[in-house]
Amino acid sequence: MAQKVLVTGADGFIGSHLTEYLVRQGYDVKAFVLYNSFNSWGWLDDVPLDIKQSIEVFSGDIRDAYGVKAAMKDCEAVLHLAALIAIPYSYHSPATYVETNVMGTLNVLQAARELNLEKIVHTSTSEVYGTAQYVPITEQHPLQGQSPYSASKIGADQMAYSYYTSFQQPVSIIRPFNTYGPRQSARAVIPTVISQIASGMERIMLGALHPTRDFNYVEDTVRGFVSILESPASIGEVVNIGSNYEISIQDTVKAIAEVMGREVEVELDENRLRPAKSEVERLWADNSKAKDLAGWTPVYGGREGLKRGLAETADWFLKPENLNKYKADSYNI
Repeated sequence: MAQKVLVTGADGFIGSHLTEYLVRQGYDVKAFVLYNSFNSWGWLDDVPLDIKQSIEVFSGDIRDAYGVKAAMKDCEAVLHLAALIAIPYSYHSPATYVETNVMGTLNVLQAARELNLEKIVHTSTSEVYGTAQYVPITEQHPLQGQSPYSASKIGADQMAYSYYTSFQQPVSIIRPFNTYGPRQSARAVIPTVISQIASGMERIMLGALHPTRDFNYVEDTVRGFVSILESPASIGEVVNIGSNYEISIQDTVKAIAEVMGREVEVELDENRLRPAKSEVERLWADNSKAKDLAGWTPVYGGREGLKRGLAETADWFLKPENLNKYKADSYNI
């Protein structure tokens, strides 16, 4: 089992939680963060001091092949999370999604090949399935690029798989469904709702309420990453990480209001609507393969697990030092 790992996108929502979890599991972690002139490590700036003192931080850009290879030297495995993920922004700037998600993934794969890494875990997304043609969604479900974002992730996934088939690279593809929890960007629906309620708003601005999602608490997602990392049987496989519980956005809002002890009204903001054919109407994960190959099952599964995860997320947002990082009164694409 690899002991020194590189986490790309370690400065992001899931990446920072994964970095923290890996350190606590005894891994030697190198954290790849996006270079910026503020010397910010993103959400890693907010992790406990003992975690920050235990990691090596590499500032770079996933689009730069030289920097990616330099970061990967002396590592045994890479968990590749770095990506552009906001769907509305992909309508605005699709080329950046190809450059970051497809070319960035190619840089990771090629560096890992040249350096003979023991394991590459590539991060996919449930968005690649598009609107479910059947439920629960297995890994054999057709792929549908209903947004430039999802199309770029399909391209990245196929590039990752090609390195397994063409060069026998030890690649696993993890496909998380809708992850939520502390530190998530307000471009996602759960932090959008929680941050608006926490800011005292009684009328919540949202887009479509009818689509369904399979929400996965971030602690379950990061355990999924480590399970895939440690599973030899996952090599060459695509593995869903989801709760196997489907809920509409409307019912999710009700559940959030309930755990926060508030009554809210929802007002439609047309700016938040996706183009009709781009909206993913239904997502519901079949997670049996994760259990079979990696022994992973969700701790926050079902309605009660979702409510427990929502309560923990709300508690984090209700702390002023966290809520102040968000602009609840404006739409974040």
